[in-house]
Amino acid sequence: MIIKYATAEDIVAIAAVEAECFPPAEAATEKEFIDRVKYYGNHFWLMYEAEKLIAFVDGFVTDEPDLTDEMYEKATLHDENGAWQMIFGVNTIPAYRKHGYAGELIHRAIEDARKQGRKGLVLTCKDRLVHYYAKFGFADEGVSEKSTHGNAVWHQMRLTF
Repeated sequence: MIIKYATAEDIVAIAAVEAECFPPAEAATEKEFIDRVKYYGNHFWLMYEAEKLIAFVDGFVTDEPDLTDEMYEKATLHDENGAWQMIFGVNTIPAYRKHGYAGELIHRAIEDARKQGRKGLVLTCKDRLVHYYAKFGFADEGVSEKSTHGNAVWHQMRLTF
């Protein structure tokens, strides 16, 4: 397995994995990924098996302490000098789940954020995944009042260094 940051050449594969992992109302589009990779491709952690993208974690950096729906929509809000690494998506295609690949990418995102001097990381997840992210040190801050992305209920979770 190879872990790398995203470039324009990865966009089609990223969009395909996203579409396989999230319902249409929650999945980012190829057009959105074009902007995301342009502004913060170095905040995508991609896992390839040979030439096949099997998993990725992505998000941008900001001084805002809470994850908002606007962040998903506006890649230009990324601030490379921001305090918080946001995590927008944790994706593993179904055939590769339950092997620790997503966990490996989460650890890499945490390690990078620590090395970059961030305050920590923030993500949102559905209730059934709160325990999963808690294993990495994320604390549940309750149901998010600032994100209803895809008309879903999200828990905001934070890992503070």
